[in-house]
Amino acid sequence: MSYRHPDREQIRIEHVLTALGNPVRLSAVRVLNGGGAHNCGSVLTAIGITAKSTMTHHWRVLRDSGVIHQLPSGRENLLRLRREDLDARYPGLLDAVLSGARDDERRGTPADAPADVPTDAPVDIPVG
Repeated sequence: MSYRHPDREQIRIEHVLTALGNPVRLSAVRVLNGGGAHNCGSVLTAIGITAKSTMTHHWRVLRDSGVIHQLPSGRENLLRLRREDLDARYPGLLDAVLSGARDDERRGTPADAPADVPTDAPVDIPVG
C-alpha cells in the first residue's frame, strides 16, 4: 500500500491547525516529536489507545494535512513527524503548539477545555 502525502508547498495552515486541534492527534504528534520513525503500535501504546482501528482516521488526517509521513513496513506502518517541512512552511508553529500542550498538561487543563474557562463551567458556543 502506498500513501499520498502533500508536497511541502501543498501543506496548508488550516489543515495543519485542524489536525493538531484534536487531542488524540496532538498526543500522537507529541510522541513523534521525539524524532525518528515510530511504528503505529508504539505510538498507540504511548498515548493509551488500545484499538488500532480508532487511529485509522487520525493517521489519515495527520498524513493528508502534511503533519506526518506514513510509510508501510511489512504488516505495520512507520510514522515520522514532518518537522522539517512544517518548520519551513510555518516557522515556530509546531514548537508553539507543542509548548502550549506541555503547559496545559502541567497546569492540569484537559486538552479539550478552553484555557480561560474553569473545566466545570458550562460553555456557550454561539451558533450562526
